[in-house]
Amino acid sequence: TLGVPLLNIEKFEKTKGNAVLDGTDAELMSFANRVFKYKRDKGLDLICRFNGKYIIGEAKFLTDFGGHQNAQFEDGISTLKSNVKNALVIAIFDGVCYIETKNKMFNSLEKYSKYNILSSLLLREFLYQI
Repeated sequence: TLGVPLLNIEKFEKTKGNAVLDGTDAELMSFANRVFKYKRDKGLDLICRFNGKYIIGEAKFLTDFGGHQNAQFEDGISTLKSNVKNALVIAIFDGVCYIETKNKMFNSLEKYSKYNILSSLLLREFLYQI
């Protein structure tokens, strides 16, 4: 879908071109800790390289308002706030958070507008414009 190869850690580290790191949750977290000093005890959904820049991110599909879904949203925001070295951090949110209501998630989008929050529908375009 992104038009780049999925590479295991060995191949990913040996190449310089656009690619997505393919591995288990533990492998991605270990790689992020070693390479980017990622310290959260939470796995990542995406590690990739585009135009010589590294991008790490977490994806959330939010299906309802309140409760557990707010916690999932805040978990994605916590990833955005991670202090990492040499990587751009993104949160990929899809679902009800974009419905213009008075709910906490929608209102928080403006609060966190300086961060890289996007829908998966825009991921490919975002990565290629980096």
